[in-house]
Amino acid sequence: MEMERRDFLKTGAVALGAASLGAMAGGVIQKSAVAEAAEAPDYKVYALKYAGPFTSSVAMVIYMKDWDKQIERNYYFWAVQGGGKTIIFDCGVRPALAAERKLRNYISLEKVLQRIGINAATVEHLVISHNHFDHNGALELFPKAKVYVQRKEFDFWVFDPISKRPTYASVADPVAIRQQWELRGTDRLVLLDGDTKLFPGVELLLTPGHTPALQSMAVKTAKGLVILTSDCAHMHKSSWGTSIKL
Repeated sequence: MEMERRDFLKTGAVALGAASLGAMAGGVIQKSAVAEAAEAPDYKVYALKYAGPFTSSVAMVIYMKDWDKQIERNYYFWAVQGGGKTIIFDCGVRPALAAERKLRNYISLEKVLQRIGINAATVEHLVISHNHFDHNGALELFPKAKVYVQRKEFDFWVFDPISKRPTYASVADPVAIRQQWELRGTDRLVLLDGDTKLFPGVELLLTPGHTPALQSMAVKTAKGLVILTSDCAHMHKSSWGTSIKL
């Protein structure tokens, strides 16, 4: 029998209330979450430009919108610091490929990081949002870092023959993919399965679509929660032209 909308809402409200009461009765989970949030440091997030600007159609960043209009865009990666930790989110393009592709105004990531007092050679945590050449390429500049990648993302680019088709291969860096594969079986490569709490105040979020398993990163800061979306969302604007908050 089809449930009436009103009955469904009532049932859902009762179930939600029961779940909430159960959580409060247990108390441990809620108290633990509150304690963790209180103990989490307020991180600082640095948006670091390493190449650009490049001129392309607006449709490059807003799907199927304004093909006839031009936009300038830049290439970025991010550094997150707090609680004695430094986390790099994405690692751009390796210098050799940047020269090959003639990237405009390219600066090696290690030099960009030096400007804010970070030595790439000593970084211990590197999160790869996805395996496109402009996000995973400079792995070689972080020899001591643990590398965090979604398992489905890794498997697609390393093992799936579809990834070798021209459409996909044109946006991949085979050298960077091989370097990831060479870390397999070591404690430096951490393959993730979905949302993962990396540290108190830092969580990795599975946000697929642009690639099979792109991941974003949520970071607690003094000004509120910051979500680094990488290519999951390029702009504070939807494809319908309305403003959105990310």
